[in-house]
Amino acid sequence: MKNSNSPNPLYLGSIVLVAVIGGLLFGYDTAVISGAEKGLQAFFQGASDFNYTDAVHGFTTSSALIGCIIGAFLSGLMASKLGRKKSLFIAGILFFLSALGSFAPEFLFFEKNVPTLGLLVAFNLYRVLGGIGVGLASALCPMYIAEVAPANKRGMLVSWNQFAIIFGQLVVYFVNFLIVHAHANDPAIVEWTTKVGWRMMFVSECVPAGLFALLILLVPETPRYLVLSGQDDKALGVLTKINGLGKAKEILSEIKATTVEKTEKIFAYGFIVVFIGCMLSVFQQAIGINAVLYFAPRIFESMGVSNNMLFTVIMGVINITFTLVAVFTVEKLGRKPLLITGSLGMALGALGVALSNVVAGMPAVIPVISIMLYSACFMFSWGPICWVYISELFPNTIRSQATAIAVAFQWIFNFIVSSTFVPMYNMKLGAMGDSFGHFFAYALYGVICIIAAIFVWKLVPETKGKTLEDMTKLWRDRQAKKKA
Repeated sequence: MKNSNSPNPLYLGSIVLVAVIGGLLFGYDTAVISGAEKGLQAFFQGASDFNYTDAVHGFTTSSALIGCIIGAFLSGLMASKLGRKKSLFIAGILFFLSALGSFAPEFLFFEKNVPTLGLLVAFNLYRVLGGIGVGLASALCPMYIAEVAPANKRGMLVSWNQFAIIFGQLVVYFVNFLIVHAHANDPAIVEWTTKVGWRMMFVSECVPAGLFALLILLVPETPRYLVLSGQDDKALGVLTKINGLGKAKEILSEIKATTVEKTEKIFAYGFIVVFIGCMLSVFQQAIGINAVLYFAPRIFESMGVSNNMLFTVIMGVINITFTLVAVFTVEKLGRKPLLITGSLGMALGALGVALSNVVAGMPAVIPVISIMLYSACFMFSWGPICWVYISELFPNTIRSQATAIAVAFQWIFNFIVSSTFVPMYNMKLGAMGDSFGHFFAYALYGVICIIAAIFVWKLVPETKGKTLEDMTKLWRDRQAKKKA
């Protein structure tokens, strides 16, 4: 029989597994639009009381991101007032309600299958509701994992959250593919996709959302929040199950030493720590990855790929494979080398796609390979490592506030990138026509990738092997030196 004062790896694994379902929902909710957006566009283009333009469609496909920004800002307050666990439960409920509402936005107020401006507003409000859940989960899942994980496993365990995000995207790509494939031989496939297909894609999220909301009730609150709220005995109990009694007492002592001042201001450790966290979030989005993920089928179609949904699934498999590279190397290679290498690889892939649009006679396989290289390099670098940094960069006493601000910046730039991609991608210039927009979009992302690599090299500290309390000391010492 296992000594109750010894570490219990199964206990740690089980609570991290529940937490990463939040990451899966994050990926599922943000990527479901990639399969549904064309059917959704066709549906609302049938409206008689307003004109459903490309700009309106760009907003509709990105409207969940408004909720993500709201959720990210709320996450700090909710994590501090309600705790990490209760806040994640609320996120699960929001995911579930959003999936149902996006499936049937007509509920109570509108006529079924009659597109109107009012129905579009209702649909977008349900997507915003789900976005609030995503914003909460995106900030709180990595925070939760980081606050329960031992220092020597934290990077790997937080990276599993990114794996879950990509797995959620792969699952929804596959679900969308199956939904469409099941009606591939239907003579009325276009009409079915316009009226029903996109609805089925959204409602499929109810299953993982309901499961997450139930399972999160079974996990403990994080030791660091328990200490902040004066529940030292409960914190010691959780720490003992994860680390063993001796190590748990040592960690508890360190936590208490760095959480004495509960009301420290956001810039108590200097402006630079918050700036670095926010800029990591900005670069994760400004490099353009979500424009590719959200519009993958449309992009492959423009490249001349016939079965674009299948290629989207293939890209999802590649993404999840390269996320595993980060999971199993982040504690060996460190955070900075992965970020810098990934940035340069993404730049190469993005510029390859850009050039394929202006160099005559280039085989279609070149941009396809380039875009998959771009995506794969993101998956072992900015995808997981940005979340690792956000979860461990900030001192204990400002973590909730600083994480909320950093994640809010991430969603703001996600919205900017996603809502501007279609108009930018479709820009025309003289004889180049559409090729100009295709070139400009990817050339811009490629340049930003190079700037991101330089930023990491010059300003971002390595956090491999450091405890969360070590990071508090690092920033406190830097601030003291600056004042001296």
